[in-house]
Amino acid sequence: MEKLDNWYNQSVEDSLKSLETSKDGLSTEVATKRLDEFGRNELKKEEKKPFIQKLKDQLLDPMIIILLVAAVISAAVGESRDTIIIIAIVVVNAFLSINQEGKAEEAIAALQKMSSPKAKILRDGDDIEIDSAEIVPGDIVILETGDIVPADLRLISSSNLHIDESSLTGESVPVEKDSKAHYDGKMEIGDRENMAYSSTIVTYGRGMGVVVETGHGTEIGKIATSLSTVDDEQTPLQKKLAKLSKTLGIFVIVICVVVMAVGVLFKNDPLEMFMTSISLAVAAVPEGLPAIVTIVLSIGMSKMAARHAIVKKLLAVETLGTTTVICSDKTGTLTQNEMTVTKAFTDGKVFEVSGTGYSPKGDVTLDGEKVTVEDVENLEVLSSIAALTNDAKLKISADEATITGDPTEGALLTFAEKSGKSIDEINTKIERIEEIPFDSDRKMMTTFHDKFIKDKVVSFTKGAPDIIISKCNKILIDGEIKDFTDKERELALSKNTEFAREALRCLAYAFRVHDKMPGEISSENIENEMVFVGLTGMIDPARPEVKAAIYECRTAGIKPIMITGDYLETGLAIAKELGIAESDDEAIMGRELNEMSPEEIREIVKHKTVFTRVSPENKVQIVTALKENGHITAMTGDGVNDAPAIKKADIGIAMGITGTDVAKSTAEVILTDDNFATIVNAVEEGRIIYSNIKKFVAYLLSCNLGEVFIVLVAILLDLPVPLIPIQLLWLNLVTDSFPALALGVEQGEADIMNEPPRDPDEAIIDKEIRLTVIIQSVAITVATLLAYFVGLKWYGVDAGVNHARTMAFSTLIICELLRAYSSRSIDKTVFELGVFSNKKLVVATLVSFLLMLVVIYVPFLNEAFGLMNLGPKEIGVVIGSSLIPVVAGEIQKKIRFKQK
Repeated sequence: MEKLDNWYNQSVEDSLKSLETSKDGLSTEVATKRLDEFGRNELKKEEKKPFIQKLKDQLLDPMIIILLVAAVISAAVGESRDTIIIIAIVVVNAFLSINQEGKAEEAIAALQKMSSPKAKILRDGDDIEIDSAEIVPGDIVILETGDIVPADLRLISSSNLHIDESSLTGESVPVEKDSKAHYDGKMEIGDRENMAYSSTIVTYGRGMGVVVETGHGTEIGKIATSLSTVDDEQTPLQKKLAKLSKTLGIFVIVICVVVMAVGVLFKNDPLEMFMTSISLAVAAVPEGLPAIVTIVLSIGMSKMAARHAIVKKLLAVETLGTTTVICSDKTGTLTQNEMTVTKAFTDGKVFEVSGTGYSPKGDVTLDGEKVTVEDVENLEVLSSIAALTNDAKLKISADEATITGDPTEGALLTFAEKSGKSIDEINTKIERIEEIPFDSDRKMMTTFHDKFIKDKVVSFTKGAPDIIISKCNKILIDGEIKDFTDKERELALSKNTEFAREALRCLAYAFRVHDKMPGEISSENIENEMVFVGLTGMIDPARPEVKAAIYECRTAGIKPIMITGDYLETGLAIAKELGIAESDDEAIMGRELNEMSPEEIREIVKHKTVFTRVSPENKVQIVTALKENGHITAMTGDGVNDAPAIKKADIGIAMGITGTDVAKSTAEVILTDDNFATIVNAVEEGRIIYSNIKKFVAYLLSCNLGEVFIVLVAILLDLPVPLIPIQLLWLNLVTDSFPALALGVEQGEADIMNEPPRDPDEAIIDKEIRLTVIIQSVAITVATLLAYFVGLKWYGVDAGVNHARTMAFSTLIICELLRAYSSRSIDKTVFELGVFSNKKLVVATLVSFLLMLVVIYVPFLNEAFGLMNLGPKEIGVVIGSSLIPVVAGEIQKKIRFKQK
């Protein structure tokens, strides 16, 4: 048996010969052998990441590695308490991350619609129904309206066959198929009329096809396979935290070396200097940072889930906030994937049709005034033809309207309802007695009815406007049949052109009255000398909420781009309506990209906002070029054709309701309401999260840097270390963590979506924050050492060191608690924000303060921490010193704010 890549270039006979089959299908014996040879006709489902792998990913985080090294060193020098505490941090952090990702997996599993579709085939010459997974190359598949195509087929027969390929190509209108079509050269998937592809849906007609590819050999299978070749990349936050961890690691090493060198220079005990170095290492590393980042991101995931966005990967929460470009598929994402009549032309007038989708809620208006079939006789005839030359079924319930059959015909039923026609009533009263089915050569469909005009038979015809108009010699004007003049003919053709320029799919309508049922039912005999009634124009309309979301994207400095498999005119019209594009030169077709080098594509994506008739490979090219241009790129979509680009993007977003399983399993974010506007909400949440991460990272680092300076200055002055390792761990893990966590859930700035996206290369500690960290760490150092020196002076360097350490410990804690309030904003003072406006911070600082009192005044704890009870005199010094950093910070803000 021969396998080919270009089945669309083969004739039916050659295809059957290559597959060693016939139009009667395979025998059961041959089919069984081929099932063993080619495997089942299904795609491998993505395996869940094992717990061990998840744990490994957590432990290989650079910040966690630093903590583990600190734990090993602490154990080596006998500091078992420090080791236990650090290991506990690592375990808690890993548990939180794995647990949160597990919840996301469960939510995604609930979205998956698991089914085992059936397929009708010929086996041993008989029609049978089997699981589609058991289909093999060479099987003959029978296709009927409503069937899901079970594998890739070379069609061997077709009768008015139309297939919805939107999940594969992105084209919103079902494609007309023709088994007799033959091509000599390469054709894009959406243009291969003699092929039917796995997972697409038959919307009209019937046909038969021979299976040419199954499983991973199908076009969908190839896309699924290509996904495994796209490497998972680190999120921007991962990269920034890794860089910060590397910087901290180097800083720790340098500090340790400097202290050892100074110790040797001052001829101190080497072991004592080594222990001091460990103290500094502990002081320099913000041990609580990984856990706080994890918790804040987890809270962000929960908030996003409440706003209809399920985030699968924890760190993807923040990536949304960095987005500079959102690439969106059109069909089903920007549009409703429901064809809708928006304009009608009859009686020389253009009628507007409101309402979108298949819901009959909407009106037909003329010059802003609502009209119905009772007001305009021509409209009554037009809507009757639209409803009666129709094989679709419209089901209307209280909540929704659904269509069975061709989406175009479904749109015509909805139009008839809006114009005042009852579909159920008209189909009951005016039955179809004969028909001439639609075919691709005539591009028309005709039905016969004997009860529309008393004692007459009427043939209603709909079809391509240019053909219908050419077949008419009369026209209906004000309900009367008149001659179809050249002027009226030109007007009808011009309106057809006008509608087409607006990317509307146009159909024309005509009728012919017969005294009795014609003896010869043929196109030549019936579809001539007809009466022209009018035109309708339809489109897959934009989602009503998307335009505002696009505007908000632009306000936020995010560039929206449409990437679709649909036609240029259609894509451009929707893009203009939504505000994605302003002019025609912003659009380009996929075939043009095929002739370009990567460098040329990188230049093209700087100016184009609409990409049409693109292949899955083109989508990946576009996303790759945007990323190479320095953009943080989000890709949204619902079809299988979107999956490779979704995976390649920095942040992949799939539709939860209409999205295919392949798209959902590939994406980092799934929208449970399929609402493009939800993406904007998620971007806002991501920006708030990143802003808060910067706040608490700056807060933690200024505290840690202050601790390093405190210990280092004391060493240089040849004084006892003001803070021992267990005290530093307590500060970093308990005292700092609660306020930092409260900063992580700070409400976002009111104008956060009016700011442009930050530079993707911007460090977490940028220039402004770096200045704040330095000023605050110096102020913390001065305040703490002031209290420490007072304590040493009062109680002596030797006998009173624990008293002095307790004063330093208390001062440092209160400094950091007060500084948490100052850290809420880079430029607004505590009083401008409101001291108590972040209630979580008030609670957090109160808890941390009470815990400080516990370790100072509870007897067995203060002994373990090397602390002493403080009296009123010491408390006065502590409080006075603690005010220095917060006052310095607020003065700095005032100076900076005044400069701005």
